[in-house]
This record gives sequence, structure tokens and C-alpha cells, in this order.
Amino acid sequence: MRNYVNFKIYTLAIAEKEIKLLWGRAAGICSNPECRKKLSDVEDTDRPFIFGEMAHVVARALGGPRATEVAGADVYNNLILLCPTCHTMVDKQPDAFPKDLLTGWKADHEHWVDSNLSELKAISLPEMATKVLRLLAENYYYFEKYGPKSDIAKSNPESNAFALWMERRLDTIVPNNRTIVSMISGFSDEMDENGLRVSMAFKDHALSYEKHIYDRLESYSLFPSNFKEYIESISDERK
Repeated sequence: MRNYVNFKIYTLAIAEKEIKLLWGRAAGICSNPECRKKLSDVEDTDRPFIFGEMAHVVARALGGPRATEVAGADVYNNLILLCPTCHTMVDKQPDAFPKDLLTGWKADHEHWVDSNLSELKAISLPEMATKVLRLLAENYYYFEKYGPKSDIAKSNPESNAFALWMERRLDTIVPNNRTIVSMISGFSDEMDENGLRVSMAFKDHALSYEKHIYDRLESYSLFPSNFKEYIESISDERK
């Protein structure tokens, strides 16, 4: 039977902020450009399975992979998200996979993630609104299913709902929010005063919420309900 692997169990001394930043920036996908395998399985929602590994670019101990002169640290800049196969491969053959290659993989992968987010383009304000509604619907689905106010979280505090919620925030909700911010920014010239105001409120929410996920802020801007109402009013689906 596959068991859920909690982030903290297999991350040793890596701080929670570094973990979230790495998984979020990589969108939960292996950073090897020849692999790009999704690193979690939530088909069995009672026992989700995480098989991604946070590999050290430079090993923590001298003599380890790529640590011939200086040992590496447990920080985001020295970590790369890989699947178990790719992790084993790069550590078994450190000469074939030097530091510069791995840091290049990581930078290229994060750029690839950002580029894929920005590719969700629209040719008109109503089309943009329709695409945004679909992203909001995906976010809401996971919030309702696994969020702190979900039925599963309230009825069974010992369930894996929080772990699933943390995963979906990193690999779905944060990337979706970034995409929405990019899309509404591209159509700001076509929005009326109300549209600009509620769009800025959503952008403030998206940016502060992402920072909250990484840094646990005491408070952050909540999702503005009138943003969804505005987007619905201009969507193609309302035509």
C-alpha cells in the first residue's frame, strides 16, 4: 500500500519556506527537460502519493556529488526538484551532471513553467474573461474539496486534506493566479474604472496570497468576490 509522504518527513533540515518555494516555482514537475514528470499522484484522495525529490545541486557533505571543495546548503538556490529516477541519475554520475548543468536545468524549467502560464492568451476581453472563469473554477474546486472549510477537513481533522490542500496551492492555485494576473494585465486598457479597480484587488490578493504560502504572513488580501462578478459580466459565456 502506498502511503502519503509528508514534506517534513523526507526533507530533514530543509526549511518549510525553501520547500514551498522550490515546489511552487517548479509547479510540482521534474526539472529535467527530458523528463518533466508530474511528481504527485492524487487519484487515491485518501492516500495521496508524492514522489518528487528535492535534490541538492551541491551535496551537503564534502565528497558528495559536486561537493569536491565546498559543501552545499539546504536552501532553494542549491536545490532542484527531480523525480527519483533523475535524482539517482545525476548523483550517480556527478561528472556527467555538473553544477552548471543542473542550475541551467532549474532556470530553464522555471522559465518553461512561466512561459506555459503566459501562453493562455486571449484575443478579446470577453474571451479573456471566459478563460479566467475556468481558472477560477479550478481553484474553487480544490478550495471546496480540500481547503480549511471543506467538508473533509471539518469532519475528519486527521485526514490528509491539509496535505492535499498544500499541494494544490503550490501546483495549481498559485500558477493559475499568476496566469490570471498576466491575462487581466494585458487587457487593462479595455477595462472600465470598475474593472480596473476589481482587477487590481485580485492582483493584490494573488501576490499577497502567494507570499503568505511561502512566508506565512499574519494577514493577506482576501479574494475579492466582486472580481468574479465582474469577470462573469464580460465573459463570452454570458453572450
